[in-house]
Amino acid sequence: MKSSLKLNIFSYCFCGFIAILCLIPFLMVFSASFTAEEVISLQGFGLFPKEFSLDAYKAVFKSPQVVGKAYLVTIGLTIAGTSLGLMLQTMTAYVLSRRDFAWRNGFSFFFYFTTLFSGGLVSIYILMTSYLGLKNSYLALLLPLLFNVYNLLIMKSYMIAIPESLVDAAKIDGCGDFLMLFKVIMPLIKPALATVGLFIALAYWNDWYNAMLYISNDKMYPLQYFLYQQINNIQAYRKILSSASGGAVAAAFNLPTQSLKMALTVVVTGPIIFAYPFVQKYFVQGITIGAVKG
Repeated sequence: MKSSLKLNIFSYCFCGFIAILCLIPFLMVFSASFTAEEVISLQGFGLFPKEFSLDAYKAVFKSPQVVGKAYLVTIGLTIAGTSLGLMLQTMTAYVLSRRDFAWRNGFSFFFYFTTLFSGGLVSIYILMTSYLGLKNSYLALLLPLLFNVYNLLIMKSYMIAIPESLVDAAKIDGCGDFLMLFKVIMPLIKPALATVGLFIALAYWNDWYNAMLYISNDKMYPLQYFLYQQINNIQAYRKILSSASGGAVAAAFNLPTQSLKMALTVVVTGPIIFAYPFVQKYFVQGITIGAVKG
């Protein structure tokens, strides 16, 4: 009994130590976002602001209405994409998990084959812009991330684990496929839904690449690409000032660049971090099942 208690104490202390180590980078990012740029340039990063400054956040929110618009675009895409993506992948996984579906192996190979080969960037760009006409369209940001085969594997693995007798009992009670999916299957796969939903939401929230390819209207920029543009603009302006002389060099030195990156990290990751605790209790179980059975 004593050895078991000692093992528990050691385990909790070790896990707590690892958690503190994981927390340190976040503290450094948060601290650097409130630190003056010249201090970071001269002394580097620290756990606490050595010279408190709000210059980075002033640069981020220089145009609050523009930042708010970018937030709304990203939030709308994340909600719509997560809802539609979960629906599509749940229905697809349900079909592929049904043992009475004769072509399920053929369709499964079709999906898995796409993880090995893709059409390439040029063909996808031509398809999206020339054939589908999605240049400067929110659909160009929504459609590319709507379906992911890895998420399909997690869903399918969970559904295969559901006893066949439960499905047979639902059939005897008169359930059709849609009623069986929404009333019987989905309540049993909440961990998989939470895991896949978090993956899809993170993909939409962090996406900037599709905006770079398909969006040229600055009023349609999602948050990540808008902030990416801000960093590039400030870095370019700093290079221009640095090539000058006198006071321009001092102005370039004081322009927030590193602190701006940290402030942007806080602004971008804050909302999605707050969403994580709501699905955390399902997340570990869901990702473990996907890893074991996938």
